[in-house]
Amino acid sequence: MDDPRDLIRRRGAAAQLCVIRDGRVVIDAAVGCAPESLFWIFSTSKPYVALLVHRLAERGLLSLDEPVAAYWPEFAQRDKGGITVRHVLQHRAGLPVARSVAGDALAMTDWRRSVRALEQARPRYAPGQVPAYHLLSYGFLLGEVARRVGGAPVEELLRGELLDPLGLGDTHLGLPDRLWPRRVPVRGVSGARVSAAYLNRRATRRAVVPAAGVSATARDVARFYQMLVDGGTLDGVRVLAPETIEAARRPSSEGEVDRFLRLAIRWSEGFQLGGPADDPASSRPMGRLSGPLTFGHNGSNCCLAWADPTRRLAFAYLTNLLLPGHDGARHQAAVSDAVLATQAGGD
Repeated sequence: MDDPRDLIRRRGAAAQLCVIRDGRVVIDAAVGCAPESLFWIFSTSKPYVALLVHRLAERGLLSLDEPVAAYWPEFAQRDKGGITVRHVLQHRAGLPVARSVAGDALAMTDWRRSVRALEQARPRYAPGQVPAYHLLSYGFLLGEVARRVGGAPVEELLRGELLDPLGLGDTHLGLPDRLWPRRVPVRGVSGARVSAAYLNRRATRRAVVPAAGVSATARDVARFYQMLVDGGTLDGVRVLAPETIEAARRPSSEGEVDRFLRLAIRWSEGFQLGGPADDPASSRPMGRLSGPLTFGHNGSNCCLAWADPTRRLAFAYLTNLLLPGHDGARHQAAVSDAVLATQAGGD
C-alpha cells in the first residue's frame, strides 16, 4: 500500500493532510503550501453547522422534531409547514435547491437573498420521503434556524459555541479580510475553471455560506474530528454530550439512492457515513476499508474529513484541486485507504 504522503505529492496540488490516532498526531503534512494556509473546504463545511444545531438542541433552544416554521414562520409558505429541523439534517426536507444549482450559487454570498429564495421555494419531494442532497440550501436552512433561536449570526454562534471553546482559531465561517493573504486559491481544471474563478473572489471567500464556505487548516479540521472521537471533549473542554454526537451520526438512509446525487449515500443527521464495503453502489471517498461507523463529509471531491471511532482515527485532507467528474473521489479513497492500512493497525 502506498504511503498517503506519496500519493499527495504525486498529484501536484496544494494540500494538507493531518491524521490523529488515539489523540496523537501521526501525520501532519503540507505540500505546495504552508501548514497554516487556509483552504476553502467546500461541503466538508456541512457538519459544522449541523453540529451547531445539535448543540442548540442540546441546550434546549430548539427541538429537532419541531417544524422549521416554528422558529422561522415565513418559511411555512408553499407547502413547507411540515418540514422539520431533523428533515433538513437528514437531507430529507425536499429542498435540494431553492431555485437551481446555478441560481443558488450566484446568490450564496447574499444571506438575505438566499433565505428569501428558500421562503419562496416549493418542495420537490414531500418531507421525509426521500434523501436528496441539499447542496447549498442545507446551510442556509440550518443557519437561519440557528440565527433565530440563538439571537446572533450563525458565524458568531459557531465561534462562540464550538470553535473558540475548542481553540480552533484557524477555522472560519467566512474568511476575515485580515487572513486573506493566508488563503489557498482553488485551482480548477477543464470544466471546473469557471467555478474556481468564482470561488476565488474575495466576496465569495469572505461570505457566510454554511454549507460550503468554511476556511480552515487540516490541523484544525482533524482536531475537530478528534473531539468527536472523544465524545465531545478536546483538551479537557467539553462542547457536546456523547449522546448528541451519537444522535448526529445515527444512520438515516440505508440502501437508498440520493435523488440529487444519483448515488447510494449513507446519510446520518449531519454526516456521510462509511461502508459497508460490500455495497458496490456506495460512494466511498472515505475508502473501501472504511467501516460502517466511520462518519465525515466529502467536499466536492476536493476536501475530505472523517472520524473512525472504532480505530480512534481523525482524518482531514484538504486540497485546492477542483476536477470535473469522479477522479477526485477516487483519489480521496486511495488516500483514505492508505491511511487506514498504515495507521489503523498501530504501526
